[in-house]
Amino acid sequence: MSYIEIKGVEFTYEDLRMHFDLSVERGEVMAVIGPSGAGKSTLLALVGGFEAALAGRIFIGGADITDLAPDARPVTTLFQDHNLFAHLNVIQNVGLGLHPGLRLTPSEREQVSWALGEVGLTGFEERLPGQLSGGERQRVAIARCILRKRPVLMLDEAFAALGPALRREMLELVLSLRTQKGLTVLMVTHDPADALFAADHTAFIAIGKVITSGPTAAVLASQHPTIRDYLGT
Repeated sequence: MSYIEIKGVEFTYEDLRMHFDLSVERGEVMAVIGPSGAGKSTLLALVGGFEAALAGRIFIGGADITDLAPDARPVTTLFQDHNLFAHLNVIQNVGLGLHPGLRLTPSEREQVSWALGEVGLTGFEERLPGQLSGGERQRVAIARCILRKRPVLMLDEAFAALGPALRREMLELVLSLRTQKGLTVLMVTHDPADALFAADHTAFIAIGKVITSGPTAAVLASQHPTIRDYLGT
């Protein structure tokens, strides 16, 4: 069994009946690409427990997590928006990964400092999100994710609002953390270049199902008409 196994998972959104089967190996980066409305974010929401499957099972590390609450799953998710609270400083925003009430012990504050060091933000502790660049805000959000120490990191178009150079910088940071922490990464993206740069494998999703998955270069070179239409080639 692969590290992440999504087996016969079904979900309905409006009039689209989705059916997902996908395997992800431990420690790899799997990109998820496809047209808007195809079900990419829904797939991540099902793995994260933010949506409940109508059928099928989801396994991580051999354990069935299908019926677990989101905070009981070995998963953390980074979104494009709503990652930080504007009225909280950097320490507080990262500290939410440990305690929702922000009653941090000295040991936990040391962990926050460690996480900020991991993403290159030592010295930014007292700044508010409005005083940070877009890339720095995403680094704060990544620090909160790694502080939770969950083995699966999911990126739901987390860097889509950033320019190409900054997006590449964020992907390089994720790849570095993947290596250091042994993370397994699921990454929704609209940009095939991001998938080609960062992902070991890619799953192409259309009309609520995985059309194909495999090595990223092979998927992007596929002659499947839906993929060719999506890529415009």
